[in-house]
Amino acid sequence: MKQLENKVAIITGSTKGIGRAIAHEFVREGARVVITSSRRENVEAAVSEFSPGSVYGHVCDVLSYDEMEGLVRAAVERFGTIDCFINNAGISDPFVNVGDSDPDAWGKVIDTNLKGTYYGSRAAIRYFLSEGKRGKIINLAGSGTDKASNTPYISAYGSTKAAISRFTFAMAAEYRDKPVSIMLLHPGLVRTGMISPENPTPELLRQHKTFNTIQDIFSQSPERSARYAVKMASSWSDGKTGIYMSALDGKRKKLMLMSYPFRKLTNRIDRRTF
Repeated sequence: MKQLENKVAIITGSTKGIGRAIAHEFVREGARVVITSSRRENVEAAVSEFSPGSVYGHVCDVLSYDEMEGLVRAAVERFGTIDCFINNAGISDPFVNVGDSDPDAWGKVIDTNLKGTYYGSRAAIRYFLSEGKRGKIINLAGSGTDKASNTPYISAYGSTKAAISRFTFAMAAEYRDKPVSIMLLHPGLVRTGMISPENPTPELLRQHKTFNTIQDIFSQSPERSARYAVKMASSWSDGKTGIYMSALDGKRKKLMLMSYPFRKLTNRIDRRTF
């Protein structure tokens, strides 16, 4: 039996990158998935990648709580239930220092990443509790989550990921006596459009070599974090909450660092953008 047989999952921001990889992995493991994005054309393109009936596309802006509640209602109307809600949608600020940053752009990152995660978590927990059922909420960590993870030039993004960590564990403590598993997943470093800007800032151009080397050493495909998401959404986490899993933990970082010279020498560095 597949790990997610007959489960239903909502994944925000799932038309590309990490969210898209998680959606594909969930479907392979037997789940039905609600694909979301704020852009209809992106939703339609993503849905076309799946077999009929395995996914449902819904346009939703995570900046609107009403739309997030509407997303939950639409998923239930389509599939009859929800078992897992993954708050994946996120953006990053341009690669600039604080003094040169745009306050509006900085604030949009806070709203999208942090408020979007809060909105999704609130809508999901209210549904799970109202139905009295076991549910899973998985929030996405990132650079800025761990104590040693510094995020110069993307201060808004790093701030949101630190805050999402604290928010997730606070929520897990609040509902520790309920049958809802509230968890945090760190996908590690993945080459997505978020970290591969088409129009690099002057600061990014100045640090181009260092930035690319870090990506060459530590970047991984999103399928690795997608497999972690499957485990967290499966029966493995039943009765557990406050779980933190990382697709790039300390051991993995050491392995990636030690293997880098060999991968570089043999031209085995994957530079695809997902």
